[in-house]
Amino acid sequence: MNYENIAVSTEGNTTVITITRPQALNALNAATITELGNILDKLDGDASCRAIIITGSGEKSFVAGADIKEFSDFGAVQAEELARNGQRTLFNKVENMTKPVIAAVNGFALGGGLELAMACHIRYASENARLGLPEVTLGLIPGYGGTQRLPKLVGKGLANELIFSAKMINATRAKEIGLVNEVFTLEDLLPKSLELAATIASNSPMAIAEAINAVNLSDTDRGYEAEIKSFGLLFEKNDKKEGVTAFLEKRKPNF
Repeated sequence: MNYENIAVSTEGNTTVITITRPQALNALNAATITELGNILDKLDGDASCRAIIITGSGEKSFVAGADIKEFSDFGAVQAEELARNGQRTLFNKVENMTKPVIAAVNGFALGGGLELAMACHIRYASENARLGLPEVTLGLIPGYGGTQRLPKLVGKGLANELIFSAKMINATRAKEIGLVNEVFTLEDLLPKSLELAATIASNSPMAIAEAINAVNLSDTDRGYEAEIKSFGLLFEKNDKKEGVTAFLEKRKPNF
């Protein structure tokens, strides 16, 4: 399938998705959201793909936000549908993928861009990254999950501060508060993301999928039960048999 707003490449068992709208600082328009949702659907069913990296083209921006001109004249009903469709088509889909998704944040991650990064399971950032949710400066609030995911990552107080003030923070501060996992030079960002993806890809894909689900439920009253059920389920799977056998035979498992 040909895409107009994203580029897709493969490195071993890792698929790299690059948003290619540098003229708009990779802002998320409706077409880009649709394309991202489509490729994620395809990859979720592709056994050869063990991990996914999402990044932006160029050296300035991961995703600078949503494409405001597309919805500047919307009313309440249209705006609600925009948020609901975006979350269903992309943001919730990223969070609930059965394969780990790593955000390689290579510059501005603002508004919908930060919301996309937060939907990913892991976030690496370059030293030039700037992150924030500026929606209140437009008389709005985040609409793609920002008010829900940010408190889970950094705590309610810091989330309130960032959302209410609309200020940007740098990558160092983002790591200090737990918003990103690691910070690298721009040159090292993608190689380090690929290195992590390769490490993850060497592990059991069945176990990773169950772990994603259990972690996603960790802040609900269903989290412990999900962990118990997944733990038991995996005992019947070939990956568990191979992993335990390899351990006992003192060799690397072949998942």
